[in-house]
Amino acid sequence: MNTAIQQALFDGNTSQRADIAGLSYLANFITKEEEAALIRTIDAQPWLNDLKRRVQHYGWKYDYKVRGISEDLRLGELPDWLAKYARRLHIEGYFSQRPDQVIVNEYLPGQGISPHTDCLPCFGDTIASLSLGSACVMDFTQDKQKVPQSLEPRSLVILSGDARYYWKHGIAARKTDSMDGIKVSRRRRLSLTFRTILNS
Repeated sequence: MNTAIQQALFDGNTSQRADIAGLSYLANFITKEEEAALIRTIDAQPWLNDLKRRVQHYGWKYDYKVRGISEDLRLGELPDWLAKYARRLHIEGYFSQRPDQVIVNEYLPGQGISPHTDCLPCFGDTIASLSLGSACVMDFTQDKQKVPQSLEPRSLVILSGDARYYWKHGIAARKTDSMDGIKVSRRRRLSLTFRTILNS
């Protein structure tokens, strides 16, 4: 999407998209130093190979087979290196209560995720995803509409309202994206998705 057009779709104060209610985008939510520290910390943790991509679960483990969460899947409190960002998201008003579940996804060039809506019985009314390492394009779809949103490294995308409940979001499995009319090669990307567990 053309940068000028993309900027015009956002309110200058809230970074709220005008064409999808409840979709907000914050560039440079963290610094380059924070990004590097997060990547180092994540890579020092064990990975799960439940999917075609590698994942890590914190707070609660999401069961991909049954597409749900139960009390026996509770892992404990978020580690300090994630809890600081969960607190920030709450204090700055992006979440009405502090997120208590995080999934880290690793996307290598050519990997993506099918269009989906995050589990409605499991997770609260706000979802936030922090991008590390590489840019990509996330597509939001509703019926025959498809709206691309560029996700730059260190950016935060927040889904609430219509964006959370009535639009699907996904990332096409490819090795390049078109950004501002330029073909951009993907590199390794990590996403940290923050959620609240319902009835936790």
